[in-house]
Amino acid sequence: MSVAVRVIPCLDVDAGRVVKGVKFQNLRDAGDPVELARRYDAEGADELTFLDITASSGDRETTYDVVRRTAEQVFIPLTVGGGIRAVDDVDRLLRAGADKVSVNTAAIARPEFLQEAAHRFGSQCIVLSVDARRVTGDTTTESGYEVTTHGGRKGTGIDVIEWARRGEELGVGEILLNSMDADGTKNGFDLEMLRQVRAAVSVPVIASGGAGALEHFAPAVDSGADAVLAASVFHFGDLKISEVKDALRASGHPVR
Repeated sequence: MSVAVRVIPCLDVDAGRVVKGVKFQNLRDAGDPVELARRYDAEGADELTFLDITASSGDRETTYDVVRRTAEQVFIPLTVGGGIRAVDDVDRLLRAGADKVSVNTAAIARPEFLQEAAHRFGSQCIVLSVDARRVTGDTTTESGYEVTTHGGRKGTGIDVIEWARRGEELGVGEILLNSMDADGTKNGFDLEMLRQVRAAVSVPVIASGGAGALEHFAPAVDSGADAVLAASVFHFGDLKISEVKDALRASGHPVR
């Protein structure tokens, strides 16, 4: 029996409010995270992902407070990411009510971070968040994709496939693969990148970036995604979670 595909709304949070832009630019307000989380829980979301996209030190306390209030309202797994710099930050977020913590920049700066966190809290709690884009200019990688930081604005020259493999070796339980080229465009997921990462790792892969229509979700699963994540199409009412699940079911993919 194949595992049910998870449908995950993503809350990009800035200073305690949900926002959405295109490629992390031109952000517009999309509401209160606690209210949106409650709505998605009621609508049948399988999990929630909560990303603090500015994560400056001044907003840290806001984040813990919002995570606590969100966790009290929902009964589905909550993944939180953004601004995590030390293993103790993971501990604080889990204590605030997160079920999993997603790590990006801290892992690039020091990959051992992933191993330490997975060892201390268990692989199932640690998600490697990868913001990737097609290489441009003088950069080359074997896969044609590189890992980026700072909301896709800074390239690292690290090959996405190698980085996903390394994350799995270091003990992460899941990979959140976000296409920075597709983010907010609503043109569909980057299927080629998904296929390459899926072929390289055995841990679950979450497809993120580009969802805009019901017909975009099944191809992502066909390309190897274990879960599909979307933000603006849910926040602004373009699509409902139940509609996405119906579309996946109609394409022959089991959903919860």
